[in-house]
Amino acid sequence: MLGKKLVTAQKRGETRALCLGLGMVACSMMMYFFIGITIVPFYTKSVWTTETVCRVLKANIKDKVLCPNSEGSEDEDIFPYPCLQVWVNLTASGQEVMLYQTEDTLERNPKCSYVPDKLENSKEVKARIETIASNFKKYQTFPCYYDPGGTQTNVILSRLYPPKGLLFAFLWPTLMFTGGCLIIVLVKISQYFSVLSAWQ
Repeated sequence: MLGKKLVTAQKRGETRALCLGLGMVACSMMMYFFIGITIVPFYTKSVWTTETVCRVLKANIKDKVLCPNSEGSEDEDIFPYPCLQVWVNLTASGQEVMLYQTEDTLERNPKCSYVPDKLENSKEVKARIETIASNFKKYQTFPCYYDPGGTQTNVILSRLYPPKGLLFAFLWPTLMFTGGCLIIVLVKISQYFSVLSAWQ
């Protein structure tokens, strides 16, 4: 009687462990799919892939401009902010080009190097842009990214999804997938030895 209870409890534990392993594998596959349709297209679309050194030539703050209304956005998303324009000397080619914060900055407003998030306090936005301009004037040389193919003549300060960020995004689903497969293999090995011992 006690042996039957132990066997029943063992089968229940194996079933739960197997369900856990399958659930982990299924979740990791969903995470792979989500990363594949969100992050990977932005990474492959970016042409600013080569890192070089940029030297600031001038950093000016012009009059306030309106954040351009992108497709699907409402009128309340439009807000005025000071336009910061940063021109740098590209070490790789020696050209004078305009610097943007990220790839998204160029799409949102190609006239400005920095596009702030919408904030209710305009003084805070102005102070932030002035701080960024002073930092560019203080630190004259810094790493930046340019397009080696020449399709984009401008440069960006940082990539939205660098290679390290992409690898880090794939790290967690890979660990979950490996853990799920390991649990399934251990359960199958346990079931095999149980059947083997019962047959003997």
